Amino acid sequence: MHESDQPVTGPDPSNLPTTPTPLADSAAGSEPPATTGSGRRAAARPAKAAGLSGVAAGVLATIRKHPKTWMAAAAAVVFLLLGGGSVALGATVGSPAVAAGPVSSATPSPTRTATATPTPTPTVDPARPVPANQAAATRIRTCSVAGLAADGRLGNLEAQVVNAKTGQTLFDRNGVKPGPTASVLKTLTSAAALATLGPDYRVSTTVVAGSTPGQVVIVGGGDVTLSRLPDGQASFYTGAPKIQDLANQVKQAMGGQQITSIVVDATLFGAPFWQPSWDEREERVVEGSTPYMTALMVDGDRDDPTAVESPRSTDPVGRAVQYFQQYLGTNVGVSQGVAPAGARQLGVVQSQPVTTLIDQAMRVSDNTIMEELARLVAIKNGAGNTFDALNAGVLAGLKGYGIDTSGIHIADGSGLSGDNAVPPSYLTQLFIKVLNRQNGLGVVYDGLPVAGQSGTLGPGYNRFTGANSVARGAVFAKTGWIDNGYTLSGIINAADGTPLTFAVFALGPVSDNAKQAIDTLVTGFYKCGDNLSNG
Repeated sequence: MHESDQPVTGPDPSNLPTTPTPLADSAAGSEPPATTGSGRRAAARPAKAAGLSGVAAGVLATIRKHPKTWMAAAAAVVFLLLGGGSVALGATVGSPAVAAGPVSSATPSPTRTATATPTPTPTVDPARPVPANQAAATRIRTCSVAGLAADGRLGNLEAQVVNAKTGQTLFDRNGVKPGPTASVLKTLTSAAALATLGPDYRVSTTVVAGSTPGQVVIVGGGDVTLSRLPDGQASFYTGAPKIQDLANQVKQAMGGQQITSIVVDATLFGAPFWQPSWDEREERVVEGSTPYMTALMVDGDRDDPTAVESPRSTDPVGRAVQYFQQYLGTNVGVSQGVAPAGARQLGVVQSQPVTTLIDQAMRVSDNTIMEELARLVAIKNGAGNTFDALNAGVLAGLKGYGIDTSGIHIADGSGLSGDNAVPPSYLTQLFIKVLNRQNGLGVVYDGLPVAGQSGTLGPGYNRFTGANSVARGAVFAKTGWIDNGYTLSGIINAADGTPLTFAVFALGPVSDNAKQAIDTLVTGFYKCGDNLSNG
């Protein structure tokens, strides 16, 4: 049942006084009120009593002569008097006094004395006290998902849902508690990159002249999409630059001069190149999701340059240089070093713009691009070039969005680390800006997987199936999974047309079936829309 949105007007009948409120006393110094009718009748009674004594004596003498007749008459009078009294009593109990009927002509009314009637002082009932700020009427929402939220497959649930139009929180379970986000963290990394690097920024890989004749220096700028595949062959990364193109530019710039040595400058990213909290065997070898994060690599250091996931090597820089040498057509010696300041540029290739990188990484949850962007953000913001610099660097990049970052900790750029900590409440606020395409965040919205249609929520990922398929096409969200949690966060176009932002973290000793429990809960959000209750 829906209750009215309007506040109840007027006093509550149950709170009205049960007895009349007496009027205020007359003002001091005014004339006394005129004698009332009842008071005047009381003053006339002694005179009447004196005139009745003779009549009473006559009546007594008659009773002595005819006692039976008078006894019967007396009984009748008593009956009539008792009956009339009962009627009068019944008329007065619980009823207001009613003016008496006309006075009998046998009993003349005393003459009223004309006196001036004082003008009564008007009295006003004191107004009910009114609070300075009256609370607005609160809508009672009746669509509950409490049973779905209690599903044991969700482990330790942290979740929040917000009406994206009004900003009102509709549902909350530990929503302000920071927790590991898994790949949902990529949303924060993307936002920081857009704010710090800019949507049109491209990552360069350059070659400059060395300090000795014939020496060339290849400088890694952090572009993980640089591909070793020859022209005409597409790698996993869309529109990736080619190391073959870079080598051809160098040969042309050298003008036939023989290359005598190659120096590799990969100092842009500092060690360690593997985040200590990551499971190296699982992620680098078995899953093949993440490489050593060096400033120079080709194809994200994949063994298969066309695959989403593929085992990565232990020497990304060495693999890149190998192909650079191959396209240069030389086997000269290679050493590590730093490019000379102001050296002449011999060649350069650039990545796709940040917007394209974000779009691809969000759709397929690519860890490598996001680690690259986080490191470049930290460097640009002056925080440093290591994993330890990411927290300060990314938080600085998020500052301009005006959302409180208290409690957030950034351990990496991809969300792979269990040491990351972000409250669901931050994500629900950030996704409002994503939905409204503020500050260029529309690219994040465009890259979000869509339930049942694309990305890691698309066909083949077993998401939003069965009864949950009703929400297909209506949930735009980033997925996440690490050993101690499954996550989903984004935007819902609810069944009633309300745009919702949400974040759900299923944390603790959870298993793969947490994904279906999350889908079921989110489908509940979709069905309830703005009628979603927090109960």
